[in-house]
Amino acid sequence: MDIQELSERILAGERRALARAITLVESQREDHRVQAAGLLERLRGHGREALRIGLSGTPGVGKSTFIEAFGCMLTGLGMKVAVLAVDPSSARSGGSILGDKTRMERLARDPGAFIRPSPSQSQLGGVARRTREAIDLCEAAGFDVVLIETVGVGQSETMVAEMSDLFLLLLAPAGGDELQGVKRGIMEMADILLVNKADGDLKTTAMRTCADYAGALRLLRKRPQDPEGFPKALTVSAIEENGLEKAWEEMQALAQWRRAQGHFTARRAAQARYWFEAEVREALLARLKREPVKGAMTALAGQVENGDLSATAAADQLMREYLMV
Repeated sequence: MDIQELSERILAGERRALARAITLVESQREDHRVQAAGLLERLRGHGREALRIGLSGTPGVGKSTFIEAFGCMLTGLGMKVAVLAVDPSSARSGGSILGDKTRMERLARDPGAFIRPSPSQSQLGGVARRTREAIDLCEAAGFDVVLIETVGVGQSETMVAEMSDLFLLLLAPAGGDELQGVKRGIMEMADILLVNKADGDLKTTAMRTCADYAGALRLLRKRPQDPEGFPKALTVSAIEENGLEKAWEEMQALAQWRRAQGHFTARRAAQARYWFEAEVREALLARLKREPVKGAMTALAGQVENGDLSATAAADQLMREYLMV
């Protein structure tokens, strides 16, 4: 693969080249990882910046429907929109349905949009391992907005906040009970709460739910990266496409304020450091799966299993002899 040619085609905005590049960065083959690192380094400093919007919510809350309606609204305003949708993978087979693109049929046909479904591959955090690199590729390809949809919502599925500029939490009307166990952690990260399905018989319930969450947000500790009034709760209807323009106005206002106050740049710098440290951890864990460390680990595990060695002593021996720690 000619990395220079691929990078030039990405910078020219070619979708086929972008799709091929994302496939490359998602590959776990060692030679592909080397090529992917070279491609990302070549594209670094291209000077293009997209607004990265992370989106999470419970299954069935209407994330795909919202993204389709919201994405079509943005393309109607003349913007280029990329959607990185992460589907859950089977813990048994490792396979994924990757149905998000099928759900967003109208947006998938929009010439101003690019949709890329990826398997989570049992990766915690609600996003695929290489989603962050896919975001960089979409920025280089000239997209104005990148939407990152997580597989669901939970205490562990908040990693999308570490790769986005704005974090949206989509809620269902009267859905408080199902969020009791997770809302504290994820609500503290959310910038805007969107109560979806505010239409038909559910409209009154959605308004009441929105008011309840607005009151709950006022009880949270104020964050330095928020202007007055944020984080806030809003109602939207993805089906009737009501409230989408208001939500977009609030997102723009928050992003502009953070840029003016220096929080936007500082946040991206902190995220870059976070992902550097994450890459180091991943590299160390990968060494455990390769010989001779893999064989030594199996042998030591046998001694621990037989009671000849404690787990702590075995771990110390492995670290000293093979990982030089």
